[in-house]
Amino acid sequence: MTKKRLATVWLDGCSGCHMSFLDIDERLLLLADKLDLVYSPLVDQKTFPDKVDITLVEGAVSSEEDLHKIQHIRAHTRILVAFGDCAVTGNVPSLRNSVGAESVLRRAYMEPDLINPQFPTDVIPALLPVVRPVHAVVKVDVHIPGCPPSADTIFSVVSDLLSGKSPEVMTSTHFGA
Repeated sequence: MTKKRLATVWLDGCSGCHMSFLDIDERLLLLADKLDLVYSPLVDQKTFPDKVDITLVEGAVSSEEDLHKIQHIRAHTRILVAFGDCAVTGNVPSLRNSVGAESVLRRAYMEPDLINPQFPTDVIPALLPVVRPVHAVVKVDVHIPGCPPSADTIFSVVSDLLSGKSPEVMTSTHFGA
């Protein structure tokens, strides 16, 4: 049996979805027989592989880096899964949409009583004007809602996808994508 190639990606979010993925606990061993984890914050692979069967994407698209990353990932992934409420709806990262990216940066880097206030240019990627859920930027095949989604839900969805079944969660038709 050929193992499926699984990747997980973390965009703008809190990593709670990845923690919930790890909460699958010993059931990870059941999945390990059916998949190779080829890219993730949980492994040391630095570049996204060319051919991935399933990618779980945590987080919203809020920076230029996120946008380029998710476009590249979509081009190299057969089944893209929006994994958690930030990826599905924009959730907490999208709260800045009401005040704008520059206002957030000004508050964080210019307004506090700092010795040398300045906007970051080297380490922090350029923010997009609006934070968007993943399906607003690329085609998403499956949405797993929750903040974070439960380990049982994640296990069920991944198991179904590895078995070639359609998971019993929201598909892209629920979001008009």
